[in-house]
Amino acid sequence: MRGTVNGDRINSELAFRIGAALVDFSRGLKIAPRIVVGRDTRESGPMLEKALAQGIHSSGGEAILAGVIPTPGLAFLAKKMGRVGIVISASHSSFEFNGFKIFKSDGTKLTDEEEETFEGLIFKKNFLVDGLSGREILTDENLAREYVFFLKNIFPPAYNLQRKKIILDCANGATHRVAPRVFEDLGADLTLIFTEPDGRNINADCGSQYTSHLEAAVKKEPGAIGFAFDGDGDRLIAVADDGKTLTGDQILYILARFFLAKGLLKNNRVVSTVMSNINFINALKALELEHLATDVGDRAVFYAMRARGAVLGGEESGHIIFSDFHTTGDGILSALFLLSALDHFKKDLSQLAGELNLAPKALLSVTVRNRPELRLIPEISQAVKKAEASLGSGGRVLVRYSGTEPLCRVMVEGRNEPEIKKLVAEIAEIIEKKLN
Repeated sequence: MRGTVNGDRINSELAFRIGAALVDFSRGLKIAPRIVVGRDTRESGPMLEKALAQGIHSSGGEAILAGVIPTPGLAFLAKKMGRVGIVISASHSSFEFNGFKIFKSDGTKLTDEEEETFEGLIFKKNFLVDGLSGREILTDENLAREYVFFLKNIFPPAYNLQRKKIILDCANGATHRVAPRVFEDLGADLTLIFTEPDGRNINADCGSQYTSHLEAAVKKEPGAIGFAFDGDGDRLIAVADDGKTLTGDQILYILARFFLAKGLLKNNRVVSTVMSNINFINALKALELEHLATDVGDRAVFYAMRARGAVLGGEESGHIIFSDFHTTGDGILSALFLLSALDHFKKDLSQLAGELNLAPKALLSVTVRNRPELRLIPEISQAVKKAEASLGSGGRVLVRYSGTEPLCRVMVEGRNEPEIKKLVAEIAEIIEKKLN
C-alpha cells in the first residue's frame, strides 16, 4: 500500500484501520497481538505511526515502536520476537508519498492471498474496541541496536574493514543512524553523505536512485568505494573505486561467484527478475549456474527462492536476498557481503565489475491513466513484435506496468545502443497515445 499522504489513499484513518486489522490478523494466526512498528524519516511518519498505534491499542493489541529503522531491520525484529510487524515507508519514493509494508512473525512479507485477506480486515465495518487508544506510546531505542548487532555478527570475522575507505549515502532515510554504526564498529574509514533527514529530503537527489553525488565523492577519495541505500534501506547500489556505478545485476553476479567459491550457493541456483540483463543471465550459465526469472518485486524473488531451494536472489534495482541469513532484501547486509567478496577475490570492485559486460539497455516509463491488459491492444503488441524482429536473438523487449505507481515501463536490450533507444521511444509513444 503506497500513495500520496492525505491524498486518495494514505491518511490517518487508513493507518488506524490497518492497526486494528493487524490485531485481528495476529489473532487469526494465533499470535499475541503485540505488533512491532517501524518507520522511515518522512515528515508524515510520526502522524501515521500514532494513528496506527492507536488502531492497534483500540482493538486490544499493543504497539511496540522501534522508531526509525530500515525495513529489513523491522523484518528481523518481527522474526526474532515472533510477532507481526509493519513498516511505514514508501521506499525510494519522494517525501510526499508514504505506505505500509507488513511482515509475518517469520519475517516474510504477505503472500498475494494473505494480502487479500488482510485488505478485507481493514475495511470491516466494526472493530472490537476496548477503550485503550489513549494509552501512552513509547519508542524502544534498543530495538535498532539489536538489528545492528545482528548485522555485525553476520560479517565474517576473518575479513577486516580496518582502513577500508567507504563512503555511505544513506538517502536521508532509515539507514542514517544504523548504517554508520555498523561500518564504524567494524573499523571502516567512513565518510558520510545524506545522513541529515529533515522529513522532506528523503531520496531527494540522493540514495540508490541518484548516485551522481556519491560518484563524485568516490572520485575525490583514491581507493574508496561507495554504497547508496534507498529511503527504507532494503536496496543497495554500489559505486566502484573508479567512480562508476554498478547495477544490481553486477552486484548479484559478484555475489553469486563469491557464494559459489565459498560453497554457500546451495543447488547452484540464482533467482532474479525478468528485468535482469541478458548478459548477466548468460554469465551465470557460463558458470554452470541455473537462473530462474520471476516477476518484478523482491517478494516474488523471495517466494521463488523458497519454492526452488535457492539461497541467493535479487533485482536489478538493488534488492538482494540472502535467504540463509535474512528474509528480505537488506542494503547494509548486501554491502557487507560485497566487501567480503572483495576480500576473498583480492580485487578492487572495479575489476570485479569489469568481468561482466552488460548488454546495452534502454528504459522509459510512461505515466498512464488506464491499465488494460497490454497484449490485448493491437498497436502495442504489433510495436513489440516489430522491435523483437529487428533485434533478433541478440536482444529482447519487455513492457509491463509498475506495481506501485501509475506507470507503464518499457525496456529494450540489444547490441546496438542507437537502435534500442529508437525502439524504446517508438513503443513508449504508442503506449502514451493508447493509454491516455
